[in-house]
Amino acid sequence: MREDVESLDIRDVTANWVNAVVLQGQIDDRIKALADLAHTPLFFGRLDYLHAPGADLAEGAGGEQFYIGRRHVHDADGDPMVIDWRAPVSQPFYRASKADPQDIALRRRFGYTGGELTAYEDEHLSDPAEGAATVSKLLQQEIERPRVGPMRDIVATIQPEQDEIVRSGLSGSVCVQGGPGTGKTAVGLHRVAYLLYAHRERLARTGTLVIGPNRSFLHYIEQVLPALGELEVKQATVDDLVARDGLEVRGTDAAETAVVKGDARMAEVLRRAVRSHVNEPVEPLMVVRGSRRWRVPAYELAEIVSELLDRDIRYGAARDALPQRIAHTVLVRMEQAGEAPDDRVQDAVARNPAVKAAVREIWPPVEPAKLVLRLLSDAEFLAAHADGLLTDDEQKLLLWPKPFRGVRSAKWSAADLVLIDEAADLVERTHSLGHVVLDEAQDLSPMQYRAVGRRCTTGSATVLGDLAQGTTPWATRSWGEALTHLGKPEAVLEELTAGFRVPREVIAYASRLLPAISPGLAPVSSVRETPGSLVVSEVAAAELTAAVVEACRTSLAYEGSIGLIAADARVPELAGALEAAGLPYLGPGEETTERARLTLVPASLAKGLEYDYVVLDEPAAVVSGEPDERTGLRRLYVCLTRAVSGLHLLHAAPLPAALAPGAGNGADVCSPVTPVDRGRGRPDDGTTS
Repeated sequence: MREDVESLDIRDVTANWVNAVVLQGQIDDRIKALADLAHTPLFFGRLDYLHAPGADLAEGAGGEQFYIGRRHVHDADGDPMVIDWRAPVSQPFYRASKADPQDIALRRRFGYTGGELTAYEDEHLSDPAEGAATVSKLLQQEIERPRVGPMRDIVATIQPEQDEIVRSGLSGSVCVQGGPGTGKTAVGLHRVAYLLYAHRERLARTGTLVIGPNRSFLHYIEQVLPALGELEVKQATVDDLVARDGLEVRGTDAAETAVVKGDARMAEVLRRAVRSHVNEPVEPLMVVRGSRRWRVPAYELAEIVSELLDRDIRYGAARDALPQRIAHTVLVRMEQAGEAPDDRVQDAVARNPAVKAAVREIWPPVEPAKLVLRLLSDAEFLAAHADGLLTDDEQKLLLWPKPFRGVRSAKWSAADLVLIDEAADLVERTHSLGHVVLDEAQDLSPMQYRAVGRRCTTGSATVLGDLAQGTTPWATRSWGEALTHLGKPEAVLEELTAGFRVPREVIAYASRLLPAISPGLAPVSSVRETPGSLVVSEVAAAELTAAVVEACRTSLAYEGSIGLIAADARVPELAGALEAAGLPYLGPGEETTERARLTLVPASLAKGLEYDYVVLDEPAAVVSGEPDERTGLRRLYVCLTRAVSGLHLLHAAPLPAALAPGAGNGADVCSPVTPVDRGRGRPDDGTTS
């Protein structure tokens, strides 16, 4: 198929060079979308229908056989060889069961090793003689396959409850609450791929965006959609969305200040501040045209201004409308005087110097950055517009100790740029996209939610997160509240509770923290039982760093990626120790390879990442590195749940009470470490922790 596209000659079908450039660009994109991925097979399943789809409308139609794959593949005659996983005819591959076979006689799963077909499994869904379905070994092997490189797609392993979310319609927004390892990120990305398949023309016009928590996370997931043939989806962080030319983030806020800046009340403070620039007309307006003068009294100007304010439209749109409204009033007077003005006369009046001067006086332009600069610098200006909204103490937190001269010299914080973005939207409407995916959403402030919501006011959203993993002082307390700030209160809330990534022993151990960090949240129930996947070792403080390095060395004897996760303050010491021990390592966001499989990850950047084996350094340091204990325990919960096959936790300081030996089911202190054998899911010596 790729060779067919490459052989196209556009010289005979284009009328001019512009058409040729456009068509060549489309051809180049098509060639990229058809690129072979060496270790990614084109098909992973087969469906044998009892009857051809639509057979009830076609007399005598028999069953058909379809191969299911990542993209549509046809032969030289145009006949389909592989059906796209998103096509309606492929849906039973994910949804059919013995209880509901959906007219499927046989479902076959194919297993691959390095791109080579090595196994297959059959399920005779409509055969009553075949017993109840068991857990697919191929599916489990695919989930447990070593992770080297960026995140991969899950089209071969999508579960029924995940598929329902993936195939939900474009018109509705969806919020997915999912604990570690439930596949919420993959579900969100595959929903984008499905929507692009089902609504390609519409989304091609309106655009699609994936928003992640940081650059490391976006780099980790960036290959999922291209592997499915989707190359046009943009990726960004919230900081990218609100970035403005000439404004550099050079400052940081104390936690209590950031909480106030991120509070939804700031939206009303900004709205008041923007509208305060409108001045009450006090003098009549005199418009001179030729030998005639037309007078608009101040009270009529005030009525026009009042009407525009009551409509509550954007400040800039109202400012653009004001000269036309004034001009219309003048035209009414002309008509009353017997003249017959037309639209050209109205436009000319609107451009009259006297009208333009009146507009500048009544409705002056507002520059968002200067407005926020004044709010954070001028106590009286802030107090006037925060009255009844913010307390005196909260206003003091917002004010800079020393005002800056201008917007370019100011040391803006990330939260300040969100405020500027809000002010900019009050002046001019923000461009809206067709669909936005917001991942790790639990960490956003109300004002950040509003910034994202502005990008999908005319489109829909997929919101992904886990309330238990909120690691900011302003973390979301409930999805209902978050969706309201996002502007999508009608979004459907879905919950994923079946875990596929994290072993049962590890997730059960981490779930001991849930009563303290997110009371009432249901723990994840992992489908993977891997004895020996959790090891907890207590060592002397003086020996901790050496023990961590040795644990990394031992883990490297096994397949897959290794993540050494530590409190940010401990990273420099561990980096030096790894270098001294001759163990090369990568930083977060760098792509792992077969030769470079160890990544040193600061706890603050661990969210959303996953590794086959995780070595976790000093949990107490992870907790103490956050502003408060609850946030620290949530950060620890994130770090504990990054492992796919094995977790080795090493500590010298006492563990948090919920994780202490005897505090609940799970691992107690043991040493030395015996990593899990991936092939059997057991420690080499048969012991468990």
